[in-house]
Amino acid sequence: MLRDFETKKREDKASLNAEIKALQSVLLGQQQLLMKAELPVIVMIEGWAAAGKGSLIKELISELDPRFYHVESPKVLREAEERFPFLYQYMKPIPVNGKVTFLDSGWMENVVRKYLRHEINKDEYRRRIRQVNEFERQLRDNGYIILKLFLHIRKDVQYERLYGLVEEPATEWRVDGEDLWQHKEYKRFLEAYDDFMEKTNEIVGWHILDGNRRKTATRDALRIITQRIERGVSEGRFEGVSLEEDFPLREMPKLKDVDLSVSIEDDEYKKELKRLQSRISELHNIIYRKRIPVIFCYEGWDAAGKGGNIRRLTYALDPRGFDVHPIASPLPHEKNRHFLWRFWTKLPKSGHICIFDRTWYGRVMVERIEGFCSEKDWRRAYHEINEFERMLTDWGAVLLKFWIHIDSDVQLERFKDRQNTPEKQWKITDEDWRNREKWDEYEIAVNEVLEKTSTKNAPWHIIESNDKQYARIKTLKIIVKALEKAIDNHFENMMNK
Repeated sequence: MLRDFETKKREDKASLNAEIKALQSVLLGQQQLLMKAELPVIVMIEGWAAAGKGSLIKELISELDPRFYHVESPKVLREAEERFPFLYQYMKPIPVNGKVTFLDSGWMENVVRKYLRHEINKDEYRRRIRQVNEFERQLRDNGYIILKLFLHIRKDVQYERLYGLVEEPATEWRVDGEDLWQHKEYKRFLEAYDDFMEKTNEIVGWHILDGNRRKTATRDALRIITQRIERGVSEGRFEGVSLEEDFPLREMPKLKDVDLSVSIEDDEYKKELKRLQSRISELHNIIYRKRIPVIFCYEGWDAAGKGGNIRRLTYALDPRGFDVHPIASPLPHEKNRHFLWRFWTKLPKSGHICIFDRTWYGRVMVERIEGFCSEKDWRRAYHEINEFERMLTDWGAVLLKFWIHIDSDVQLERFKDRQNTPEKQWKITDEDWRNREKWDEYEIAVNEVLEKTSTKNAPWHIIESNDKQYARIKTLKIIVKALEKAIDNHFENMMNK
């Protein structure tokens, strides 16, 4: 791609300026069309150091209403400084429906630099390529317009610009060692950029701009953006289709086949609870020091005992090292982004524990049954969720998913107890009763979730909770085993390095 690119012939400056002005005016008008059509746009500007990325963004936004766009400059952090999955810093600033985000460099620069610095190996490079393609496809399938522009300049032009900046005291600060290293390794970067672009060109295509001609690059960028927005407004939101499953799955029982008669004696419960909480407290200290991220996901029937289960877990944890996120209906700014965005932004730093009281599975349960999303949306979500969870475990996270299970009779008994006990009445709502009427629909949806998303890397654990004490002990045992395994794997990996 880059190796075959040819520098354009010089064009009349006055004609270029006139066309740029006209296109800037078109782009300004398109802002209101985007708001009306509720179309979010991401424009990623990649390119060589000194190619003019900042200047190009300045030209693109010069006539725009600043209330409806945002410019983000993600940093290329070293691995030792990163505490989140590498795509976290790109998912976090995605725009709400109708607005535009401009990225001053993005996931391409991040991956290429780390690979050339040997901060990630070839296997990790391939994983990140796969994750980038999945990330772009998920955004596209959920209605995002994505534009990827690369500002290309020759090595001699880069030399002139870099050293021109270095020689001026007022601009010297704009050039750092990374930029000079890139110039020195221009050929290696050219090959690496080419490889990355070829491997990430199918979902969202790349557009190469001639950075040797700044005005030409600006005009071409404006043409590409305005034409793509015009097409997007005309065609409406793109909705992807559900994909064929390609994840190794664990066989799961149907909910009706789960034996809910299991129980535990009070004395054994108290003894085991104390032992397990003590062990979890020890393990929490180790995962904090080893920077192992941990994510616990709780789903289950209303009144199944999720809250009590979570309380017995958090009692064992250092409060400075965990967060509990109760998930309710999405807020307007959450609803107007990709459905996984509000979970991406709540991920734990490495070494911390994150507990979700309800999760991203609302997409294929509540939203599916209540009609809060289209059938295409929830059918596609199984695959998107599996990709998201694979990304988390590839990052090194311990990911445990619990379905807290009770039968309909026990739920009814607990509902009545809540309704008839003044200090518990806040726990029962009209919505709980409405959901109960749809028990059969929810059971069908949950069975499909267990069937399609209990992957080898992120399996589901069904927790029998007719006896709440039994459920708590079973959950804590699973957590202890998973944390011990993660710590053993961490030490094994360290020994192999």
